[in-house]
Amino acid sequence: MNLTRASLQHPAAVAVAVALVLLFGALALRSLPLQLFPDIERPQLSVQTGWRAASPQEVEAELIVPIENVLQGLPGLEEMESTLNGGWNVVNLSFAVGTDMKAMLVEVLARLNRLPPLPRDATPPAVRSGSDNANQSLTYYFVQQLPGTPGSIDDRRRFIEERIVPRLSAVPGVAGVEINGGSLPELSIRLDTERAASLGIAIPDVVALAARAGDVSGGGIEDGRREFSLRFAGRYSADELGELILTWRGGRPVRLADVATVAVERPVQRFFAYQNGNPAIGLRILRENGANVLSTLTELKRVVAEVREDELLPLGLDIAQSFDAAVFIERAIGLLSGSLFAGILLAVGCLWWFLRDARATALIACAIPVSLLATFIVLQLTGRSLNVISLAGLAFAVGMVMDAAVVVAENILRLRQQGMPAGRAALEGTRQVSGALLASTLTTVAVFLPVIFMQDVEGQLFADLALTISIAVGVSLLLALTVLPAAAGRWLGRTPSGAPDPRWERIGALALAWTASRRQQLGWVAGLVLLPALLAAAWLPQLDYLPPVRRAAVDAGFSFPPGMSPASVNREIAPVLLERMAPYLSGEKQPQLSNWYLNLWSNGGTLGARVVDPARIGELERIVREEIIVDLPDTRAFAAEGHLFGGFGGSSRAIAIHLQHGDEEALNAAAEQGRQWLAERFPGANVQAFPNPDAATPELRVEARDRRLAEVGWRREDLASVVRVLGEGLWLGEQFEDDQRLPVVLRTAQAAGVDRFGDAPLATPLGGVLPLSELASLQQTLSPSQLRRVDRRRTVTLTIDPPAALSLEAALGVVQGELVPLLRAALPSDAGVRVAGSADRLDAVVRTMGGNFVLALLVLFLLMAAMFGSLRDSALVMASLPLALLGGVLGLRALDLAAGQTLDLLTMIGFILLLGLVINNAILLVAQTRAAEADGLGLDAALRLALGQRLRPILIAALTGVLGALPMAINPGPGAVIYRGMAAVAVGGTGLSLAFTVLLVPALLRLVAGVARRTAPVATPALA
Repeated sequence: MNLTRASLQHPAAVAVAVALVLLFGALALRSLPLQLFPDIERPQLSVQTGWRAASPQEVEAELIVPIENVLQGLPGLEEMESTLNGGWNVVNLSFAVGTDMKAMLVEVLARLNRLPPLPRDATPPAVRSGSDNANQSLTYYFVQQLPGTPGSIDDRRRFIEERIVPRLSAVPGVAGVEINGGSLPELSIRLDTERAASLGIAIPDVVALAARAGDVSGGGIEDGRREFSLRFAGRYSADELGELILTWRGGRPVRLADVATVAVERPVQRFFAYQNGNPAIGLRILRENGANVLSTLTELKRVVAEVREDELLPLGLDIAQSFDAAVFIERAIGLLSGSLFAGILLAVGCLWWFLRDARATALIACAIPVSLLATFIVLQLTGRSLNVISLAGLAFAVGMVMDAAVVVAENILRLRQQGMPAGRAALEGTRQVSGALLASTLTTVAVFLPVIFMQDVEGQLFADLALTISIAVGVSLLLALTVLPAAAGRWLGRTPSGAPDPRWERIGALALAWTASRRQQLGWVAGLVLLPALLAAAWLPQLDYLPPVRRAAVDAGFSFPPGMSPASVNREIAPVLLERMAPYLSGEKQPQLSNWYLNLWSNGGTLGARVVDPARIGELERIVREEIIVDLPDTRAFAAEGHLFGGFGGSSRAIAIHLQHGDEEALNAAAEQGRQWLAERFPGANVQAFPNPDAATPELRVEARDRRLAEVGWRREDLASVVRVLGEGLWLGEQFEDDQRLPVVLRTAQAAGVDRFGDAPLATPLGGVLPLSELASLQQTLSPSQLRRVDRRRTVTLTIDPPAALSLEAALGVVQGELVPLLRAALPSDAGVRVAGSADRLDAVVRTMGGNFVLALLVLFLLMAAMFGSLRDSALVMASLPLALLGGVLGLRALDLAAGQTLDLLTMIGFILLLGLVINNAILLVAQTRAAEADGLGLDAALRLALGQRLRPILIAALTGVLGALPMAINPGPGAVIYRGMAAVAVGGTGLSLAFTVLLVPALLRLVAGVARRTAPVATPALA
């Protein structure tokens, strides 16, 4: 109590300390980063590489398998996942929680240095932290070509790269800008194969000569006192390359220009993007960790507006934002702020209704702003941000931070009513309850320790909530022991209340009367301890992973017919979609769109749209599904409202089933069968296969006739070069022109179809001019357009996003119980079937949260045993928890009936929060009872005194906690699903516990005392 006495003796110092907290708290609030979710450090690395015009099988053999071989066995590596597309490929590495990622980055780079030589035209492996998912994005922009602007948007790719990207990248908080769409020019050598054959020019000779010339450094030459660097300028410029002499015929040179056309041009376009109906190039803006998202977006929008006026509009271009995180951040913060202030008003109103004393109400209510502002200071010092999770913690803390102040103030007022002087009442009133308050505060903070120290992704996501509540409650205890006595001793000294309210004594007497007999005591214990425990376990809702947080945007995905070229997709599919979406953008049809985009490539595409009125997003989802993406020939499409958890087009509830085997045909057949089974078992659910088993690309396979090749003087590698030239072109090297790095590609000028491919004339060293079909056999077959490997095995992954009405636990039970056995039977005996995705995370989360719950109970028990000095009293207090758990389950069930709610991760944390909330009531009653017994009262008299003195502050504290959390439980606004379940648990558990704790605690104390009396040894008189 020295702290309280010092506060009473130095009220000016206390006032200054409070003023400083308010000042620095306001400054911290202004400087805290604002973002949607906390920063999450995922122990992941990705290795990206590419190989122009290579098939997935080539990439697998020449790039990915060597990379996987050198990376296998990394310490802490949990999963290695490879995606092979040919032109762009990535190996994602997932590590165990706690892995030193800086050391692992160094290790990965060191191992990649041991790779065998890669193909010359392959992109060297690039390592980046994290994985490539949409949640790392700050926002998306599209540079559009306005109607009437001549040329192609592809012609603006270099301009965007050199003029626009640097300005956007320079915005503080922006980590980088990725360009999606457009293609850079290349130096194309278009060979006339018929002309070359007529002149006896062999394609391998052209390859060798065109790729051989290059600059060579000769070191230096000394000339007297000077030294010259020596360099041979052997590289041809683009204008000079046509003068390359290939051979001599009849004493005259045959130059490259005689058989080919050399020009700087763009490759065939393979990716098409549109925004708001205009051809576009996408810009993905990445954010730095810890960046203030709102301020970064504000500055980025300002720079974009300048870029639009200065750079783009004069060229007939525009730039528009597609995904704006600020919309969701402002909406979520506005919703939570409204709930927070509504909770404050309800809690303060409840407080005044009980006290009917304006000064006492104002004094206690001051704990709210001081505690919250002190919390902002700690959040800033610990490098945290202000997000929906930390704001939810603040909203829950509103009712909790007044608990200690209510108990202290009420006790001071009670002593003043008895005539005690103001200063002594402040000191003595605080002393009497300080021990119980310390115990209740420590238990509230202690239950959150397991959450704060969780290291996995879920722990990082919700540690802000635990930290925020712990800080606020801890500060509120300090305020109750220092600031409130110092202020109450003076401010409340002249306004003592009237006589004590006899209602609390009557309620206490009634509770003692209802628990007087042993039968009554056993009945209350059975009905309020054993029965609630059984009912809570029986009625616990089914489990889910993360809340289904929608982002007010509709995402659609397309899977186009196998082998359909990107140009055909753009020619046949894009106009249909553009026409169907146009009326909704213009407002001719409703709901009107604020913007929309379309991305198309050979294997698939994506469409995303947002509405002006977010309340009509469900209507837009129906329209996209039933009107926009239907009746596209041989195209599979699916549309749904996007999820904030899990990225764009994905869901935090998705179940993944990995099918693994080396037999590609058997793997694809089982995957297609599995996709049908999933669609039948979960009607209306989004079922996908990755890679798509029916999206095989038609392949013209060229197999060498080795004997004939040897007869004409060629080898297999010569024929391989010919095939590449006749296809998309053979990469010969790079050319530097005007600070531009241009790939040099040799391709044929003739556009031969599949039927005429074998007729291509080829000049050979010993066999003259021969058609390709004489040197090789041609066969039409199918090959995968994409490959996937998980843990170094060929894999097809089936994903199912369960319907909203079905919990993840129920869907997982169906998948594991019914579908996995069918899939195992459909695959060869040595195949692998593994359930992963959110299902895998759910199992880990249930184990983690179950362990945390048990650990929190153990910490509570031991902490209270230390506080009370009695294991028995600690167990008595813990006996009040089953009733609270049942209340939490009932609150969750009621919310499920009203709005649909499952037991997701955040709701699980709500039960841990509930432990710290409801145990305070029992602590206050038991502590006051034991204190009265220590003063010489019997148990019944001590209980009557404890109920009379502590019932009102318990009721006030519990009701303010309930009312503080109630707005979050009933608020139907967008994003409320994040914390609504946890609020329902807190409201239901606290309310039910409050209703019956007044009966349970006396019943337990009297029952245990009776048992102790009956089992005590009877003293026998000593024999004379």
